[in-house]
Amino acid sequence: MLIIPEKQENQKQVLTLNELSKRKVVEHNSLITSIAKMDKTPLKMFELAVSCINTEEPPKDNIVYLSKRDLFAFFKVSDNDKHSRFKEAIEKMQKQAFFQIKEEAGKGFKFKSIVPIPYVEWTDYHDEVKIEFHREIMPYLINLKKNFTQHALSDIAELNSKYSIILYRWLSMNYNQYEHYSVKGGRRAEQVEAYRNPLISVKELRVMTDTVADYKRFTHFETRVLKEPLDEITKHTSFNVTYDKIKKGRSIDSIVFHIEKKRTADDNSYKLEDTAYQEDKARKAETEDKLAIEAMKSNYTTLLLENMLLSPFEMQDTKIMAGLQVHVYPLYDELKNLRGLNGVKDHLSYVASKQEAYSKRNVPKYLKKAIEQYLPTVKRQDLNNE
Repeated sequence: MLIIPEKQENQKQVLTLNELSKRKVVEHNSLITSIAKMDKTPLKMFELAVSCINTEEPPKDNIVYLSKRDLFAFFKVSDNDKHSRFKEAIEKMQKQAFFQIKEEAGKGFKFKSIVPIPYVEWTDYHDEVKIEFHREIMPYLINLKKNFTQHALSDIAELNSKYSIILYRWLSMNYNQYEHYSVKGGRRAEQVEAYRNPLISVKELRVMTDTVADYKRFTHFETRVLKEPLDEITKHTSFNVTYDKIKKGRSIDSIVFHIEKKRTADDNSYKLEDTAYQEDKARKAETEDKLAIEAMKSNYTTLLLENMLLSPFEMQDTKIMAGLQVHVYPLYDELKNLRGLNGVKDHLSYVASKQEAYSKRNVPKYLKKAIEQYLPTVKRQDLNNE
């Protein structure tokens, strides 16, 4: 029996269709919003190739390998002419297809035109296809720490229109941010909702879909670039999408999309994570309420109100009151033990006289800083007296 040793270096990993169906496409947002100067086949081939990149261990030579058999299956090509059609798609991608990327640079913008896959190698007698990415496209595909979008390759596989793919990628970019900030926080409620209901001007949409010179009549543009693609996206992907037209004068100025994600059995992990987050949030809110109630009963709160260091309106804010109870009032207890309640009153009277320096947007922080600066002075005075 002949035993062929396993390759230890530069081993080629040819991915199967089953593996591809589970893969995600990860791209920088600048690439998502760029102008894809290509039709649907090169664009889908690019997305397919990107899904094969291991972002944790990116290929040093910018090369990935695909199975030709599974690549045809991904494109649902089964006729006898598939090899010549594959060759034609490759040639078109290399000769005509490129991304036009617009990025902020200094006081203006920097524009880049990048042919994403300049080299593809295959033979008519072997199943393997070698795909090499252009070095300039790689920063948009690897080492992505922020401003990136992840979407399912299986969704892209079902889309048969260039506009469907472009819109799906852009909608995914917005919905990813909605999911992120819904769980992690860091945005106001209206900002979070805006990610789920993204707005784009018709002018920007025409640029992104490369239809500035096409479909001059809005009715034609709406049918080809909005209605038909969104029907396809809703039918074949994880999103249900509708839209509204916003007028400015007599013409349609902008489009606002409404994205809803379809729930499946695979969402259990997300639901569990979301439930745990909500439970933790509820526990924190309950603790905050208890601390706020304690603070409202404190004599120190009365003194702050008398010295106009706390307003009745701020007193209704549980976050402010809880902050006082945890971070400030224990320090007032220390001062009270050293100088009595009159010592606390004198301190607050002095702080009130200097309150032009105090930001009312963060009462606990200001008062905590004031008492922390004062306490060491009191302690030194007491030591000197001893």
